[in-house]
Amino acid sequence: MKVGALILALMLVAVSHACGRAKLSALAPVVSGLSAHKPATEASPTPTPEKIDFAKQVRPILESRCTPCHFAGGKMYQHLPFDRAETIKLLGEKLFSRIKDEKEQHLIREFLSQQSE
Repeated sequence: MKVGALILALMLVAVSHACGRAKLSALAPVVSGLSAHKPATEASPTPTPEKIDFAKQVRPILESRCTPCHFAGGKMYQHLPFDRAETIKLLGEKLFSRIKDEKEQHLIREFLSQQSE
């Protein structure tokens, strides 16, 4: 009984292996044919990043993390007013001492890189 089950299992493995090789060899001309149709110099278009709007995208992040000190009426507003894009450009990534969220940091980095261009 055990010998019969072993033989059956070996036959199934052999058949599935043979079928898998047949499928791969049948696909080989299709795959190689695809590469012949596209020139190697053609590059995929890179999407241009959208312009980050300070008032709509960056300032709300700063308001949620840095109010009241760095906004009108706050004790740090005279030194570092965060309602101005120029202040954010001046500070750069030093802002991340309070902004820990990776998505918010990424957005601010994008804003800063656009300002330096």
